[in-house]
Amino acid sequence: MNPETRICQNCKKEFVIAPEDFEFYGKIGVPVPTFCPWCRMIRRITWRNERTLHNNTCAATGKPIISGFAPDSGYTVYERDYWWTDAWDPMSYGQGYDFNKTFFEQFDELMHRVPHPAVFNSRTVNCSYTQHTGEFKDGYLVSASWDGENIMYSSRCNQSKDSMDTFVIDHCQFCIEDVECAKCAQTFFSQESEACVDSWFLFNCKGCTSCFGCTNLRNKSYYIFNEPYSKDEYQKKLAELDPGSFKNLEVIKQKFEELKQSTFHLYAKLTNSPESTGNMLGNVMNCKECFGIFDDVRDCKYVQNGGFGMTDSYDGYGVGASADFLYEIFDSGVQGSRQLFGGIIYGCMNVTYCYNLTNCENMFGCIGLRKKSYCILNKQYSKEEYEALMPRIRAHMMAEPSVNEQQREWGEFFPTSISPFSYNETIAQDYAPLTKDEALAKGYKWRDKEPSKHVPTIQAENLPDHIKYVNEEILKEIIECVECHRPYRIIARELEFLKQFGIPLPRKCFECRHQDRFRQVNPPRLYHRQCMCTQSHPHHEGACVNEFETPYPPEKPEIIYCEKCYLAEVA
Repeated sequence: MNPETRICQNCKKEFVIAPEDFEFYGKIGVPVPTFCPWCRMIRRITWRNERTLHNNTCAATGKPIISGFAPDSGYTVYERDYWWTDAWDPMSYGQGYDFNKTFFEQFDELMHRVPHPAVFNSRTVNCSYTQHTGEFKDGYLVSASWDGENIMYSSRCNQSKDSMDTFVIDHCQFCIEDVECAKCAQTFFSQESEACVDSWFLFNCKGCTSCFGCTNLRNKSYYIFNEPYSKDEYQKKLAELDPGSFKNLEVIKQKFEELKQSTFHLYAKLTNSPESTGNMLGNVMNCKECFGIFDDVRDCKYVQNGGFGMTDSYDGYGVGASADFLYEIFDSGVQGSRQLFGGIIYGCMNVTYCYNLTNCENMFGCIGLRKKSYCILNKQYSKEEYEALMPRIRAHMMAEPSVNEQQREWGEFFPTSISPFSYNETIAQDYAPLTKDEALAKGYKWRDKEPSKHVPTIQAENLPDHIKYVNEEILKEIIECVECHRPYRIIARELEFLKQFGIPLPRKCFECRHQDRFRQVNPPRLYHRQCMCTQSHPHHEGACVNEFETPYPPEKPEIIYCEKCYLAEVA
């Protein structure tokens, strides 16, 4: 079979369906998609609210709760721990399939009736302000993370502890303002570094100890801005730099950014990942256009943020953990198979168009069920009834256009128009930002930010310059963010962290700090480019002619090298 070029029904741009794609769609029994991979990803994550939290009330107990669902959203919300009890029955909301309505209309009606947990967390302790997080203890404003303890203001942190203000870290401890780092301890303001200790402002360094403001170093100690020092000289110079002062820290940040721009960058981070394309991959095989997936992953495509024993899966965000044949899903997997078109699905087999299921099999269009089989729209059927009804439903969905999107339903993810969240509450706004008018014109929901009930008592510009002059009185202050001007506070364990490591108070709120970190990471898409190396190396003279797929867009200023040129310079 030859590759075919199609036109995306959303952005109207061309995209290619490869022979292996046709084979995959045939295995799972779905038609080829009508949206391109990027538009499929954006549509999927419009159902994923990671950081927008609201004060709400448990509909069952009347208890005040923190929830991803706004109180006026129209959805029934239960306190998370109450939701998991047997005090209520999600099967009681079941409904028969109505062939006079589209499936998406019926699913939307069921979404509004079935109670939802306030936050989507699994096996967490003291994590009221976290979303899409599991196996966690003492998390505060943490999202999309797994297996951690004592983490604050962070996203996509795996198997880490005692850290704050991080984005995409793995096996780290005592880290602050790190981005895309692994196996680091007591590193601050660093990016794309691994196995580094007691260091500040590193970019793409490995095995370094006591280094400051360095790029592309390997197994070095006592370097400052890529220049070697003795141990005594290093400590003296570090005291002179004094990053505990906010003014000094801003100067250092600017110098470090200039150093990052002037150095060469590896085209992509692919570790032990043969026949794979994408970025931030480790121990995977034959994975194409994947980003941030690790540990024994094979034969996957268009997957972001996950892995851990996943095979034969396409189009997922936050997925994996000993699972296969996943397609068009988010926050799903965990010893499951054939999970298609849905989200928040754990330990399930053969479930399609479902939301928030646990340990179920042979399910269609269901919400909030646990340990059930052969259900459609939360209504129980016998095996024979289920198998007889499903072909009729598929035929009905192939004939009906989806809500606000003139195309058949079967084979397409839920439309954004029926997401339980407003567009700007979801991470789609991070990857594909829209204005309010643009979102409403597309038929999406939009939520204006609610005015804060808190009045700032101090502007961020008037905070003490040096962390050594800060005491517990700061915990009483309400600070006005220098960027968005919304109020924020410093909490006790945050202050303890900052004083322990000599880091100044932040001048921005949690969300603005997150956006600063998010902008340091390239988006999950690839560009065909040529190596920019012009120095002669053993494999070439003059300009290098190697080409590759890289997440660095051509308009960005970074100098991008192929792997051979990069290793010739850093090894």
